[in-house]
Amino acid sequence: MGLVVQKYGGSSVADAEGIKRVAKRIVDAKKNGHQVVVVVSAMGDTTDELIDLAEQVSPMPAGREFDMLLTAGERISMALLAMAIKNLGHEAQSFTGSQAGVITDSVHNKARIIDVTPGRIRTALDEGNIAIVAGFQGVSADSKDITTLGRGGSDTTAVALAAALDAGVCEIYTDVDGVFTADPRVVKKARKIDWISSEDMLELAASGSKVLLHRCVEYARRYDIPIHVRSSFSGLPGTWVSNENPQGDAQVEHAIISGVAHDVSEAKITVVGVPDKPGEAAAIFRAIADAEINIDMIVQNVSAASTGLTDISFTLPKAEGHKAIDALEKAKDRIGFDSLRYDDQIGKISLVGAGMKTNPGVTASFFQALSDAGVNIELISTSEIRISVVTRQDDVNEAVRAVHTAFGLDSDNDEAVVYGGTGR
Repeated sequence: MGLVVQKYGGSSVADAEGIKRVAKRIVDAKKNGHQVVVVVSAMGDTTDELIDLAEQVSPMPAGREFDMLLTAGERISMALLAMAIKNLGHEAQSFTGSQAGVITDSVHNKARIIDVTPGRIRTALDEGNIAIVAGFQGVSADSKDITTLGRGGSDTTAVALAAALDAGVCEIYTDVDGVFTADPRVVKKARKIDWISSEDMLELAASGSKVLLHRCVEYARRYDIPIHVRSSFSGLPGTWVSNENPQGDAQVEHAIISGVAHDVSEAKITVVGVPDKPGEAAAIFRAIADAEINIDMIVQNVSAASTGLTDISFTLPKAEGHKAIDALEKAKDRIGFDSLRYDDQIGKISLVGAGMKTNPGVTASFFQALSDAGVNIELISTSEIRISVVTRQDDVNEAVRAVHTAFGLDSDNDEAVVYGGTGR
């Protein structure tokens, strides 16, 4: 009897009918001989509504109480889903993240999983029950407080449980039929990918693809857990994400383009007039690191010979923008820069695929497609399997469609279907 972990996003359990539909799918897996562990998100936009409510009550809610509030959404979903399963004649037990043994660090609102001890889950499975776990949450190893894992935390919960329980697969159910070559909300002719490597999926996730979050894919790659991305609204086969291609590695020497991702959730900060001498960049990014802010792309201009000064630009999440500005302003005297420029009207477009480094034609075609679409480039970043550029936010959708078409990724078949409409 194989063990399978299934995760259902908010759009899949957005209402009572959705919960009943999901319950039937879970029961079908049980009838097929599987032990089933289910991780569930909050219903629909519940989490966003709770965040809005908290901000109306307090502009800066305390981290501990904020986490206590946000975990309520998943607890509602898990209880309702367990009730629906029992109505179908099968036993189900619901567990909060702490009851499921999801142990985290003490960082509220974006905790990281440090261990999973699923003793109660194993007991429930051994008794023949279906285990329903609230995603997105855990308990601090030090303070014993409830914590949340940040955006995409339910995906990470599911993969972590799959690893701890030695599951055969982690199924991520969402409102699209799998991983596509681009966001089907932007590119109607995007193609569904049957299999994608964990490495390519990591790059797509880090570049803005919302179907799987970066932390979830990294966890799965580390513990060699296959992920099957599917829609809870259809019975179609989805996309497999794994370390090895079950069909073999034919064409490994060719430039295989996995997809085009975009991200409009970032901002750009330019530090103007930085003395061009050793230690200045380190001081800038030490100030950012001390504020616990993650950065993405970095570009340093050539120093002006007459002044010995340069500019350094970098991108970061919009939500962290003002915190980063404050951190740099406090360090201004120590660093010695002239001024700061902040721009939150940018977007990032990324082309991801294996073999790109050995095929210079990929880079040329990418920039030609952007040029033909009239898109101006502000920053460029590359890796062995990715090219990313920053442009104006208003140009992003057109740029994505132009690049997608230029690399022959458009589908000749029916347009991609988005069932739920919210993306998660």
